[in-house]
Amino acid sequence: MPLLTTCIGSYPKPPYVPRMDWMHGGLEVGEVEGAALSPEERQAAFDRATREVVAEQAAIGIDIPTDGEVRRANYIHYHCGHLEGFEPDRLTLCTMRGGAWTAVVPTFTGKITARAPFLVRDWEVAQAATEKPVKLTAPGPLTIADSTSNTFYPDRRSWCVDLADALNVEIRRLAEAGCRHIQVDEPLFARLPDEALDFGVENLERCFHGVPSSVMRTMHMCCGYPDKLDETDYVKADPEIYRRLASAVEASIVDAVSIEDAHRHNDLSLLDTFSRTTVILGVVEIASSRVETVDEIAARLRAALDHIDADRLIAAPDCGLIMLGSELAKAKLGRLVEAARAVSPGSRRG
Repeated sequence: MPLLTTCIGSYPKPPYVPRMDWMHGGLEVGEVEGAALSPEERQAAFDRATREVVAEQAAIGIDIPTDGEVRRANYIHYHCGHLEGFEPDRLTLCTMRGGAWTAVVPTFTGKITARAPFLVRDWEVAQAATEKPVKLTAPGPLTIADSTSNTFYPDRRSWCVDLADALNVEIRRLAEAGCRHIQVDEPLFARLPDEALDFGVENLERCFHGVPSSVMRTMHMCCGYPDKLDETDYVKADPEIYRRLASAVEASIVDAVSIEDAHRHNDLSLLDTFSRTTVILGVVEIASSRVETVDEIAARLRAALDHIDADRLIAAPDCGLIMLGSELAKAKLGRLVEAARAVSPGSRRG
């Protein structure tokens, strides 16, 4: 069997999708140019877009598509908006991403708890578009804490504990509804490795507490991307961070870890660390307009098989595809699928 393929999270949004204000959830543009949509029309547009992007991934040949995160103007604050204790209108200037940049962000001002279910419906709409298993994603506690402000908790550790417990409620709801691929995104592990090792991995496990083994419990960590396509002058995380974190992830309850390898190659001996964990290896760049060749993607996958069993290697883009636009995303995913099918693994090579 060829290697499995998946996407990481975001997917280019169809042009008719309402563009939402990241903070307030206010409509900017709808299907009718310049016209505001009613809540019912807005939901219908998002449902339609979700079905389309899932069907498109499946038609390209992706084995584990995502919902494309088309409802999310901001993948972190979308989830926060469904938590008690979060005030989107209370804005604070914060330093983020390990000091890489500053931004005005919403604030947690009270005890964090889960509210009514919301990801279950997101998944059900997406799953209805394909027979393939659709993956749903959620931002992790450390990443949320570095992308918002807090006036209630005495420190980041206690703040992240309650975030993890609230995330766990929604993740368990997803699992109970039948979702079999759930991913927690923790790009901040690569920026704040000391905190990741101190309490981040523990809170990642809290997110998945009580989730059955029938669910692939996945975490994603990337090393940082620019805010526009083909930009090269931006701050990346330390290339050795993955190696620092690998053993802790391997020892956790996480079943699969998603790491980038396309925009900056790793020493693939890193994969030897994972003796039981599945590795979702990024072999397609998501911030470059260059479309990789099938041969170069396949060569990298074959090289990875010198270090990991084939049944624990999944091919993917480095991260979400939102930056690429529709045509580039389809071209890159097509090459990814073709390359994965060209690799005919037995077990670990060598």
